[in-house]
Amino acid sequence: MKELAFAEIQVGDSASLSKTVTEHDILTFAGVTMDFNPVHIDQEYAKGSIFGQRIAHGMLTAGFISAVLGTQLPGPNSIYLGQELKFTAPVAVGDTVTATATVVEKRDDKRILKLKTTVTNQKGAVVVEGNAVVKKVGR
Repeated sequence: MKELAFAEIQVGDSASLSKTVTEHDILTFAGVTMDFNPVHIDQEYAKGSIFGQRIAHGMLTAGFISAVLGTQLPGPNSIYLGQELKFTAPVAVGDTVTATATVVEKRDDKRILKLKTTVTNQKGAVVVEGNAVVKKVGR
């Protein structure tokens, strides 16, 4: 994990990571957050939902954005100040999602970055979109 200096980061810079969402991911997230909504953990219940199957928690999927911000862009020594999110499509067990963050604004005076954030599935459909605000500390 390489730490980027604030001066190295430019508008237009982008970083991504991909992950296949597993049964274990969903059950672990449910346990940690205490969100046992049956649409996430009960296949029979979920079959009768508007989704027709179990789906991942929206915040589990959005959490991959945090991973990009904390490990790649801007990476270590950054403070996640805020995030706007819109959930646009469900994520099922076995879907491979790609979280991407792109710098759209840089405030040198405050060392703050605004980033467009998206999560897409293996078909290229956007499942989460939004904007993040991050403060770079350190270098």
